[in-house]
Order: sequence, then structure tokens, then C-alpha cells
Amino acid sequence: MATLRDLRRRIASIKSTQKITKAMELVAAAKMRRAQAAMEASRPYSEGIARVLANLAAKNLEATHPFLEQREVKRKALILVTADRGLCGGLNTNAIRAANRFIRAEASPPRLVTIGRKGRDFFRRFASMAADSGPKRLELVADRSMLPDRPQIAEILPPVTVAMDEFLAGGVDEVWMIYSRYVNAASQTPVTVRLIPPQLPEMAAGAPHPEGQAVDPIYEFEPSPEAVLERLLPRYVEALVYHAVLENQASFQAAQMTAMRSASDNAGELIKDFTLVANKLRQAVITKELMEIVGGAEALAQAS
Repeated sequence: MATLRDLRRRIASIKSTQKITKAMELVAAAKMRRAQAAMEASRPYSEGIARVLANLAAKNLEATHPFLEQREVKRKALILVTADRGLCGGLNTNAIRAANRFIRAEASPPRLVTIGRKGRDFFRRFASMAADSGPKRLELVADRSMLPDRPQIAEILPPVTVAMDEFLAGGVDEVWMIYSRYVNAASQTPVTVRLIPPQLPEMAAGAPHPEGQAVDPIYEFEPSPEAVLERLLPRYVEALVYHAVLENQASFQAAQMTAMRSASDNAGELIKDFTLVANKLRQAVITKELMEIVGGAEALAQAS
């Protein structure tokens, strides 16, 4: 049985941990607001490119971009976006599980590109994934980890460029991405999207008219629609990955804030429980000492 000194030490240790989790919760809440603002600021850019691309795709162009080529899918590339740190509940675990499901569903192992240390470290340790058809050897072709809290698009371009080059060289026939979508502060969901060929929204080229009819914006392309399409499609893929990284950053901060709040609450419950036990033990010790004093006094009285 633990002594009173042991219980007091344990309570002091839990209180120190609670101070750390409280501080981490406050820091994550502040960072989450900034990450959410950055995520929302990047959304109009990717949506604007999507509208222009949808308008271009609707035209009968003389030349098309290689990214729009529909091939027989023999092998895919997967860009997995995770966080660099833990203490965020099941955020990274859920994304890695989604990647595992994606990998197991493929006949041949995808070419893996990771953004974030957690996904990279996991697939480096467990490169051989068990499947019904036998072990699958994964090849990690590119990685970008230890991103700052406010990443710039240039910092995520190298791994994205590797994935695009794999498609252009014929090494893969599709490029997919898995990341954690920010729903709200309490919910983050791993999603799987296809980057190449891009999944352009069908109605992105038209804006709803007040009377209910769609009105297509009028674009003038210089030097030509084909040249604009050639330059714009890679930027669109880069913008999608960059927005996914920002969403994952916001998801990480929200998940860490929730996890640290839960840890602080659990620490408070433990402190209450241990304090109650310590008080009971202290009361028992005091009662025992009083009984010993009374017993000693009675013995002295009888001896005299």
C-alpha cells in the first residue's frame, strides 16, 4: 500500500503534468486559429483555378495536357500528409490507417510520397505490408518533414514535383492524396482524393444566377488556351496539396487542443482521487497516533 509520502509525491507529479498539458492546450488553441485563417485564405485560390480549368476543359482544344490523359491504371502514387508531432489523439493514426487500406486495395504497391514525419517514420519501419496476395514492398520516393507552423507553398513543392514527374515519366498512372480534412475543432476526417488526372468540379465554370440559371464567366486567354492549360494544371495540383497541408495543420492543432484538454481533465480527476485517498490515509494515521497516545496515558495512569 502506498504511503502518505508516496501519494503526495504522485499528486505533485500529476499537478506538474497538468500545468504542461494546460499550457499545450492554450498554445494549440492559438495556433489553431492562425492555421484555420491560413487554410481559409488559401481556399479561394484553388477554387479560382478550378473554375478556370473547368472552363478550359469544356472547350474543344487542339491540344490537351498530359495530366488529363486517362490511362489504364497499373500503378498509383500516393501522397500521404501527416503531422510531424504526436500528442494529437488519433489524427495521425487515422490517416495512416486510411493509407494502409488504400495500399492493401492495390494489386501493385503504390509509389509513396510523404509530407510529415509520422507517416514517413511509420512506413519506413513497416515497409512490408501484409496482404492476401503476399507482402507488398513499399518504396518511399520522396519526403518533406518538419514543416513550420506557417509553411509556404515553396516548401512542399519538392515532393509534389517528384509525384508529378513520376506520372509524366510513365512510372505511375494516377496520383492520389490522403490528408486529414478540418471539419471543426472537434472533428477531423481523413479523406482520399485523386490529384492526377484532376477531379474538376462539373459546375465550377458556372456561377448561380439570381433567377436560378448558370452564367459562365467570359475568359480571354493569352497567349492561348492551350498554353494557359499547360501552365495552370501543375499549379492546380500544387495548390491542392498546399491547401491539404494547411488543412492538416489546422486539424493537428485542433486535435492536440482537444487531446490536451482531455489530459488536463483526466489529471484533475486523478488529483481529486489521490487527494481523497491521501486524506483518508492521513486521517487513519492521526487516529492511530491518538489511540497510541491515549493507550500510553492509560498505561501510565495504571502504573502510578
